Amino acid sequence: MASEQPAETYTVEELVAVNPYNPDILNDLELFVNEQVSSKTYNLDANLSLLRLYQFEPERLSVQIVARILIKALMAMPAPDFSLCLFLIPEHVQMEEQFKTMIVLSHYLETGRFRQFWDEASKSRNTLDAVPGFEQAIQSYAIHVLSLTYQKVPRPVLAEAINIEGLALDKFMEYHAANSGWVIENGTRSQLIVLPRNEFNHPELKKNTADTVPFEHVTRIFPILS
Repeated sequence: MASEQPAETYTVEELVAVNPYNPDILNDLELFVNEQVSSKTYNLDANLSLLRLYQFEPERLSVQIVARILIKALMAMPAPDFSLCLFLIPEHVQMEEQFKTMIVLSHYLETGRFRQFWDEASKSRNTLDAVPGFEQAIQSYAIHVLSLTYQKVPRPVLAEAINIEGLALDKFMEYHAANSGWVIENGTRSQLIVLPRNEFNHPELKKNTADTVPFEHVTRIFPILS
């Protein structure tokens, strides 16, 4: 008798690519969200596919999984992932307290109101701390925003943006001076951090070509606009 052929196995990415609307992969996608959390990886397309499947089968929606997807999306800023995910979440789910808080946090980040962000985030530590790397990802985003605005950042402004003070801030600055091209200057009132030159904090470096939006961002925004 011929032996049975072993069943083919597929990665989650392959399953999504073949048929993102197959309800049979919903459990795999949920497990994949948890895997992203534990391994500090991220796959927006898989997470969007899961949120779409929840739309078709709302009784299977996991609030915990949705929360983790949104937190990972916040960590991906300045990419528009949070808005893309939120668009697929039912309004009655968005009205739950933890999701209302995340929407507020997103607004604070988008508008560069970092002090308010950290104050609000401190009230939801149990939810946010369930996703490793959250604080570091937001700090990286804050530095990105500062680099678009400042040539030289006063130490108190940096401290507020990344929510670090004292000796911890000293070590943070020393690390970036050694690895990110920061230069620390002693000003008359406080230290100044000279950030690397770019076309935003040094407009003279700006290229003559028109600014462009990555095509993948445009294609993901189209469903929201339609």
